[in-house]
Amino acid sequence: MASVTPVFQMQGVTKVYRTGGVEVWALRGVDAELKAGEFVVMLGPSGSGKSTLLNIMGGLDRASAGRVTFQGEDLTGSSDRALTLYRRNHVGFVFQFYNLIPSLTARENVALVTEIAPRPMNPADALALVGLSERQDHFPAQLSGGEQQRVAIARAVAKQPEVLLCDEPTGALDSATGIKVLEALIGINETLGTTTAIITHNAGIQAIAHRVFQFVDGRIAQVIRNETRVAPNQVTW
Repeated sequence: MASVTPVFQMQGVTKVYRTGGVEVWALRGVDAELKAGEFVVMLGPSGSGKSTLLNIMGGLDRASAGRVTFQGEDLTGSSDRALTLYRRNHVGFVFQFYNLIPSLTARENVALVTEIAPRPMNPADALALVGLSERQDHFPAQLSGGEQQRVAIARAVAKQPEVLLCDEPTGALDSATGIKVLEALIGINETLGTTTAIITHNAGIQAIAHRVFQFVDGRIAQVIRNETRVAPNQVTW
């Protein structure tokens, strides 16, 4: 169960992209927080701002205005070096496309992260968490799309981050394969207590979350708390 302790606090977060004389408002004053151990789904159509907020939370982008803190530390004014250390030590990323190195086995892909992490998990243990113990010596080309995504998840959690940020992790998968990926993410959240945020446009996935942030036009239009969560195999795709 999620703690009441906030991991992220966001106040008035705004992001404006400028190209020439054109301004595109990706975020329009977002206020939100994520609690320790919470499993959150950020739901909304393309262009609603959810990916932009995730990137700012992960230290991949900076807000144009507003404030973002992680465990009480202000990310907004952090130097590039400080953000690099923040990403390395505290955040795991999972993207829609797996970004595995084809010439390395599943175990070797995971080991790349553990070599630079301050408190790494054994790569074999990370792969066991996502149900791939028997596939750890296979190359990406020998794995299905869902298995490759689970390797990517194992790679993200092998450094034991406090936060796991997932950008459309099931977007390239069919429903049966997507269910396995969601099961892996929930298992990690429950086993390790990793605060987890998933962004998606698939409304069915919201039922697995503790809370749902619904994005519209750069704002969080509604926050829904799920009193009763469903298992991934009950998600309507």
